[in-house]
Amino acid sequence: MKFRVLIFILLMLLLVVIPPISSSPVNDSLELPTKFCWCDIDGIDYTTPVKNQAPAPTCEAYALVQAVETLVQYQIGQPCGIDLSETHLYFYANGTVARGGVHLQDAANYLIDHGVPDEGCFPDPHRPYDPETPYESVEGWENRTVKISEWGWVDQRTDAMKQALVEHGPLIVCIIQRKDFLTYKGGIYTPRRWQDIESGHVVTIVGYDDEQECWIYRNSAGTGWGEDGYARVSYSAHNPYTPILWPFYGGSGVMYVDGVYGNFQPGAPQVYITSPQRDYTYFFGRELPMFFPQIAFIQKRAPRIFGTVPVIVDAKDTDNVTFYLDGEQQFFDDESPFEWTLDTTKGLHTIEVIAQNSQYISKDVLDIYIVYN
Repeated sequence: MKFRVLIFILLMLLLVVIPPISSSPVNDSLELPTKFCWCDIDGIDYTTPVKNQAPAPTCEAYALVQAVETLVQYQIGQPCGIDLSETHLYFYANGTVARGGVHLQDAANYLIDHGVPDEGCFPDPHRPYDPETPYESVEGWENRTVKISEWGWVDQRTDAMKQALVEHGPLIVCIIQRKDFLTYKGGIYTPRRWQDIESGHVVTIVGYDDEQECWIYRNSAGTGWGEDGYARVSYSAHNPYTPILWPFYGGSGVMYVDGVYGNFQPGAPQVYITSPQRDYTYFFGRELPMFFPQIAFIQKRAPRIFGTVPVIVDAKDTDNVTFYLDGEQQFFDDESPFEWTLDTTKGLHTIEVIAQNSQYISKDVLDIYIVYN
């Protein structure tokens, strides 16, 4: 979600005269706890693992899905390993990489009308471009969805946001992302005045702490960002001089979702390519950190491979796994551990794995770059 700096400056100047819009009433009789987080409710973490959306501008879908997954696990009463497809929500709600995102209200309405299926229906390819032909979820995805019954805007006032966070679940918030937020390493964050604005962004708020006077933000930049993917953001960080919250998509820029229902555990295969992994280099089978991660002619985050490398798959509720390279079937494996040795030519390639059981199929996809073979 990219915006020109000039537009942001104009928007910030307007902040002092445009009041926030609210559709979520505040119950003044409700006594709120001084500390609350969906990561720790009576010792249970109802959030799901932090992901990294890069390099596509899919933050809206990632924030919405994180909130929905948390509500599902809370409704079940324990973590259940739910993993929903951010990419399905992004593209099916008319998001595009070229336009820099998906409209947040469109995506929220899609969750009401259609829902979002599990990750195996439409795994994130992590590509910085739109497809030549439309992406499609696997056949039968409609039977594997989770829906919401409502969404709404929340007043930007601290008490209103706290109440909505406790009553509804993680909040989806539109923020102005500055350079010092991109490079945040830890501690309680307050934007530095005159810090360069980089972009608009969407994250979730999963908690707050009155003693530290901060919100707990959850990003979609992986666990290497911030405090294992999270940030503590000062209550006072949002002000007329360094605004953080901004209504890019209307309303107040702070959204809640609620009323999750649907097929929480469809019994479909869960399949993930565990090796090679994004952001790593493989030198004749040895896994190394990726040095110089941004090289113009190599797709960002695609594993760089020298020589041959085993493709290793973690699959549950699965009878067999079929391996494909650039759309051509390479290997069929009906015994765990599911594995195939990759040996191909120099350049960008796509690995796809399809897992099957008696009812469903699921897939995972990974773009790789062969440097030398």
